[in-house]
Amino acid sequence: MKLRSFRLPVALLLCALAFSARAQDGAEDTQLLYRQALQSIAEGRKSDASETLMRVIEREPLHAGAWLDLALIQCALGHQAEAERLFNNIRERFNPPPGILDLINEARAGGCASWHPQGQASVSFGRGQDQNVNQGTRSNSYSASTLSGEVELPLTDDFKPKHDQYSVLTADYLRDLTPNGTTGFMQFQGRRYDRLNAYDSASLFGGVDTPWRYGSWTLHGSASLGLITLGGQLYQRQAQVQARLGPPLPLPGSMQFSLSTGLSRVEYLTLSNFNANTAEVRGLFSYRLDDTSASASVSLLDDRAATARPGGNRHGLLATAQWRSRLFGDASGELAYSRQSWYGAGAYSPGIIDQTREQVTHIVRATFTYPLNTTQSLQLEARQVRNKENIAIFQYNDRQLQLSWQWQGL
Repeated sequence: MKLRSFRLPVALLLCALAFSARAQDGAEDTQLLYRQALQSIAEGRKSDASETLMRVIEREPLHAGAWLDLALIQCALGHQAEAERLFNNIRERFNPPPGILDLINEARAGGCASWHPQGQASVSFGRGQDQNVNQGTRSNSYSASTLSGEVELPLTDDFKPKHDQYSVLTADYLRDLTPNGTTGFMQFQGRRYDRLNAYDSASLFGGVDTPWRYGSWTLHGSASLGLITLGGQLYQRQAQVQARLGPPLPLPGSMQFSLSTGLSRVEYLTLSNFNANTAEVRGLFSYRLDDTSASASVSLLDDRAATARPGGNRHGLLATAQWRSRLFGDASGELAYSRQSWYGAGAYSPGIIDQTREQVTHIVRATFTYPLNTTQSLQLEARQVRNKENIAIFQYNDRQLQLSWQWQGL
């Protein structure tokens, strides 16, 4: 009898511990769902966020944050009756403090009659100087293969670095296309030199980006088309598709990892035999806190010539690193570095340049941004380029300094 009396409390204790563990696991699962919902909200996927928040409330009916987020999303989606029902439930169940009541009243005053797509625009105008507009070579001569052997030929001034100042105008526009985060974008940039107008350029790109989520996995897909002019003539057409996958890895702190793959097509309108298709696979680590963010990526590149391009196909590697932080007040600074390498498959120009091209380009960029008010800022950017190659005629260095005024608004 004593043995049975002893066993019963032990069994009850074991059951209680097991139930407690299941409850803790359930609470952790609910918080994971809630974090997924917040991530969906941050990415603009309101429909996905709404479904996830409903699952959170089913598991934890007194999750005040989930109730409020769901009500605000339903209002933003234009579901007025459902939003009103949720707002009333929040007032009755949770007796919210004045700050939350003000938020609810503000949402009601704005109206929940229909979904309103949001847009964002930015414009920038800058002046800068470029030490090597034409990517002029550092070499004074080049070696050419002839029947009698290698011959050193002098280079004309057209191949030497040319310095000039320029004006640049950029404009970007981003707009929601669906309530679940699909967006359309347009980007324009025009650069005009004071003297070397043969190198004036302009580019116009447009595209669509859409996000998905499957459980803890995220996926972004995008497609874009672009046109580039050089010296007032249509120079290049571009098309690109890209997919970015975010797996739920157990990374520390605010670190995230994503894996992306893309395919691009480039066509030259004024050059023969330079059209190409490029495939890319990239891994990206990012880290973000309130005042600081950093990222690093590595990409594998495979560039296939569409026709008989000099050097034929090539493969390469692109490594990037970026750091951004608030410096003082609202001013911020940014440092970025990239290293891109290309390795050709064959001789660049048999009989003239018999070497297989190997190119390594280093770019260092430093940016200082000083806000003037909530919509305007000044930006100072310095950039240095060092292009190292085994074919001396293609080697060049460049330095650029640019001061810009920027405006951002809706």
